[in-house]
Amino acid sequence: MSFQRNGGGYRGGNKFEDRRGGKNFRGRDDQLGGGLRKPAWDMSTLSPIAKDFYVPHPNVANRNKFEVDDYRRSKEITVKGIDVPNPIQYFEESNFPDYVMESIRMQNFSEPTAIQAQGWPIAMSGKNMVGIARTGSGKTLAYILPAVIHISNQEQLARGDGPIALILAPTRELAQQIQTVATNFGGSAFIRNACIFGGAPKHPQERALQRGVEIAIATPGRLIDFLERGTTNLRRCTYLVLDEADRMLDMGFEPQIRKIVQQIRPDRQTLMWSATWPKEVRKMAEDFLKDYIQINVGSLELCANHNIEQIVDVCQEHEKENKLCRILQEISNESENKTIIFVSTKKKAENIAYNIRKYGFEAVCMHGDKSQQERDYILKDFRNGRACILVATDVAARGLDVDGIKFVINYDFPNSSEDYIHRIGRTGRSQSTGTSYAFFTAKDSRQARDLISVLKEANQEINPKLAEMAQFGGWKGGNNKWGYSRGRENSFGSMKNSHRRWN
Repeated sequence: MSFQRNGGGYRGGNKFEDRRGGKNFRGRDDQLGGGLRKPAWDMSTLSPIAKDFYVPHPNVANRNKFEVDDYRRSKEITVKGIDVPNPIQYFEESNFPDYVMESIRMQNFSEPTAIQAQGWPIAMSGKNMVGIARTGSGKTLAYILPAVIHISNQEQLARGDGPIALILAPTRELAQQIQTVATNFGGSAFIRNACIFGGAPKHPQERALQRGVEIAIATPGRLIDFLERGTTNLRRCTYLVLDEADRMLDMGFEPQIRKIVQQIRPDRQTLMWSATWPKEVRKMAEDFLKDYIQINVGSLELCANHNIEQIVDVCQEHEKENKLCRILQEISNESENKTIIFVSTKKKAENIAYNIRKYGFEAVCMHGDKSQQERDYILKDFRNGRACILVATDVAARGLDVDGIKFVINYDFPNSSEDYIHRIGRTGRSQSTGTSYAFFTAKDSRQARDLISVLKEANQEINPKLAEMAQFGGWKGGNNKWGYSRGRENSFGSMKNSHRRWN
């Protein structure tokens, strides 16, 4: 198999393509929201908001501090704030209404995840909160169920009213997945929702908003478009969720987010969710949330899911093609072999997917230039197993909820360790195990130290060639290949048995 070389693509690739999908690509940032004016909020004229609906279960209220601390320690939960309620440990302790509990029983969940156990009592108490947890931790349900309770206790929508709950998400894929959860758990309470995102026809989304919805799930660009056109408004919005805040900032959405938040009354309840806690996210939290409680599940340092085996091959650029071929041959012998291959540009994604298919594998390709209809079709084939390989740019690095992904291959190493963690996080979800592979070349050497930190934290063995690169800051190449075997055809070899034979 001979892959075609990448002949171009957009510089910085993935950020631009996601912006295009949400009408937020560079060159229009200043124009978006230019017609919106910040309302002069007069709190004395606003009707009060009902926000606190939490009645602690006797078991939760009566747990002593030792039991609470022991539970938080076992789940790696840390909290920061005033009057933090105790976590629940079982669904029955949540005191959710019967219609919510019935929806939970239908999903056959065994117990709340850590972020749900601690997040639900805080959110239902009407408090502002920041939740920091890795992808796949169950955070969507952590804010959807309190949203359902919140909406059920507000006045019904009148004609012309906008949504009561607004959920902002960085990508259309994540927005659609949030909508699925909102539909599953809001239907029994007759709560309507609409999913608003770029790259799809406006008219169906406009009609849904004009009919009236209690929950709007939106990407920033398309929502601002509708706000400027008067299609909807945020005067009734009292429950705001910023999902994957770090990703939205990385994609350049901060100006749009600020314009949107200005349209929402200041005494709203705000919940912000992030997988990482950089200074930019901290600054946004300070600006948007008052007196908030912070929950962290796991380490605040860069860390990967410990259920994922991470294999790093230090190699030369021209070796990647044959190495990928060998890996796919090995993977094809596994009983479960659903795989994502991440690359840096759209053109390379198309080329690699084309050549994989020529080699005899069923592969599909996804990037920011695909229409929404194409993306839906591609994901359907990938989910149902008609195609077991998805070649993608970082448009699939977050918010892609596909069950059974066992392998992630970083054909091109991403631009940051945060992106690396999110990419490999597509496998090993919901306590399952997975394997990730990464090709690491000389041009990636500046990230060697961060990658080693991630590997050490996850108790993975370190390729000595990677350690050497981190120590000396680069690699001049030559005949001595940095990989798992020697020669032009070197590859991962037998992945399960020999991937640690570095020399």
